[in-house]
Amino acid sequence: MESEYQLINLEVMKKPIYLLLTLSIFFFSCERAPVASFAVSDITVLEDEDVYFTNSSFDAARFEWDFGDGVFASAPNVVHSYNQAGVYDARLTVWSKNGNKADEAYQTITVLEPAILEVEVLEYYDLYAVEGASVILYPTYQDWLEETNMIDEAYTDQDGFVVFTYLMPGRYYVDVWEANHDNYTLAEDDIAFIETDFLDGGLNYFLAYVDYYIPTKSLLERSRELRGVPKGRKKK
Repeated sequence: MESEYQLINLEVMKKPIYLLLTLSIFFFSCERAPVASFAVSDITVLEDEDVYFTNSSFDAARFEWDFGDGVFASAPNVVHSYNQAGVYDARLTVWSKNGNKADEAYQTITVLEPAILEVEVLEYYDLYAVEGASVILYPTYQDWLEETNMIDEAYTDQDGFVVFTYLMPGRYYVDVWEANHDNYTLAEDDIAFIETDFLDGGLNYFLAYVDYYIPTKSLLERSRELRGVPKGRKKK
């Protein structure tokens, strides 16, 4: 009788154990698979420019970033920069809580060598260097016309030179102004007076001609206001 009771008690004890094992297997097998997803701040960047990787994955508990240049990270959201031009495949791998399910997402990042632009400002008629001229770069001709979306501004030295660094390769439109000089009338004659060639990574050069205007119409601030006929030629 006692032996029978012990057997029944053992069977009763086994049932919760079997139930726990069954539930564990059920929840283990039913754990949702993670979905890897992320966004980047830009897919075309310059060398050493920060790229922001924003994680938007679902049901993920662990993360691994492979930036394609030999660098890895494990935080959910990361910032990374590439120090050499090239094309890189950035990969995010995510795992479920138990680590048995994973997913991956990819994004190609193009890294460009920055362009350097040296601008020389000369008076169109007498070919002398213009010192202290304000030189502004615009990304499009429309921006040049409307004076919007300025890229950068710098001033010429005593030899009429100014250098812009860390530019995205591409074409730019050059606005030059000084109290008695500008390139606005020249731009009306031919867009080539303000439009650069396509700038590649590395050093580039642009010769910016300007007209001289008699000081009776000197301007203390930048203005596209017409200043009369430039020296040495007739205005069209």
